[in-house]
Amino acid sequence: GHVSAGKLNATAIPVKIVSGGSSINLNPANAAIRYIGASVEHGNIYAGALTTTTYDTLSAAMDAAVTATYVSANPVTTSGPNATKAIFYFNVNRNSNFILDQGEHGMFAIAFTESERPQSLDVIRAEIILPTGAPLTIERTVPNISSSIVDLG
Repeated sequence: GHVSAGKLNATAIPVKIVSGGSSINLNPANAAIRYIGASVEHGNIYAGALTTTTYDTLSAAMDAAVTATYVSANPVTTSGPNATKAIFYFNVNRNSNFILDQGEHGMFAIAFTESERPQSLDVIRAEIILPTGAPLTIERTVPNISSSIVDLG
């Protein structure tokens, strides 16, 4: 979060396969991320997946996403990209492919452009649409932003 502006720069959504669940293909050619904010709706903001390295921080993953040209700027260290985009990165990756398997952990991260950054009390919603199964919908109300790390619950 950006405390003095009272807005979010980026958000990350952790994902993994439930016990007994099937692997899922996160290739951007087969998946989409729909984003709905307070004043904006995007049909698909999924720019790409980082599959060859694991990342411990959102900032490190966003740096890699800039290098891969998935986003134009790291929202954690700058004012943000020129378009709202989403990426997927692994925290635990066993085989360096687009498939999220049992035992692997990853994050969907959304980098907000300056004009679309959600602020306190905005409701944000992301729908992760995969080739199989029902979409995963995440909806949160942005709390007051009092630190650079904001837990959306």
